[in-house]
Amino acid sequence: MSKISDIKVDYYKLPLIGNLVDALHGRHDYFEVVLATVITSEGTKGVGYTYTGGIGGIAIAKMLEIDLAPKMIGKELPRISKHFGYEEFRQMNLDMNNAIHYVARGGIASFVISALDIAIWDASLKEANLAIADVFGTRQSTVKTYHGGIDLMLTEKELLESLDVKLKEGHTRVKIKVGRENLVEDIDRVEAVRKLVGKDAWFAVDANMVMHPDTAIRFAQNIEKYDIAWFEEPTNPDKYKDYAKISENTIIPIAMGENLHTAYEHELAFDIGKVSEIIPDCSNVCGITGFFDVAHLAKVRGRNVNSHGMQELHVNVLGAVDNPGLVEYHSFPIYLYTNEPRIVKGGDLVPSKIPGTGVSFNFEKMEKEKQ
Repeated sequence: MSKISDIKVDYYKLPLIGNLVDALHGRHDYFEVVLATVITSEGTKGVGYTYTGGIGGIAIAKMLEIDLAPKMIGKELPRISKHFGYEEFRQMNLDMNNAIHYVARGGIASFVISALDIAIWDASLKEANLAIADVFGTRQSTVKTYHGGIDLMLTEKELLESLDVKLKEGHTRVKIKVGRENLVEDIDRVEAVRKLVGKDAWFAVDANMVMHPDTAIRFAQNIEKYDIAWFEEPTNPDKYKDYAKISENTIIPIAMGENLHTAYEHELAFDIGKVSEIIPDCSNVCGITGFFDVAHLAKVRGRNVNSHGMQELHVNVLGAVDNPGLVEYHSFPIYLYTNEPRIVKGGDLVPSKIPGTGVSFNFEKMEKEKQ
């Protein structure tokens, strides 16, 4: 049986282009990517990764290199089982959590585990000659996607122009940032975007956690007439009862997930926060294993599972589940550094058929452009 013989860690700081601003984080000038490469006793290389908006990447890389990787070398590579599904991956994921949870449960620990978990999946799938979309026998032929803009500081005219470009590129669904100081401006922008995309198009909004619950309710009630697909992260994601309050006072579905770093937190979002749309991210929910756990939580509640960012990976992961929602086509262009970027056609993406996770990096380009 194949074992993990070595783990290599690489850190990249890569440029962002454009006026990318949201209500909480402000301007984004660059993003960070941390790669984990697992080498097995069979000589197979599996690559996993996580990313940040520009803060914490070095800490993630060092914790992965110094604290977690040495504990995983020598362990048997987990396998997909016909009878037990991905249980071996869940056990290894638990082992990684137990190894570092005391100082960093959730948070940085989840980013660290995510990169290594994805690499382990990639190696195991390659050795099984299996694409991740085929692991459960429920491959989706296509997965729906939407353009998720980081566009809060664009003028209304610039916002509409940028969205028009995305529509011409093949997107049929869009999400915009809200959370400007003047709530009326947010409402006016929602009205303008609805007019641009048409009355039947999928259209969502994202406040990046900045609104007081009462403000979020007032805003939601003012934009209900524009048929909003979901209102994402209206307030602090740790305050599940506030999410329930907002949900109970608007007809717009409430969404969250990208700032929840364990499957347990997603469970609380469903059961206490009354969230309708869950949006985990393989980069910070303990990897593909954690994502599949959240997908199961959604399924037993009659919900679909969506994804945040990392569209080059998430299209393949969502392609494996039988309750797929939407892939966010994120403004952090990790896909530009991969060898098989996913192309949007008619608002959809096609999962990869290549053995592994379907993501391979162009290291030459990453080295050339890193800051």
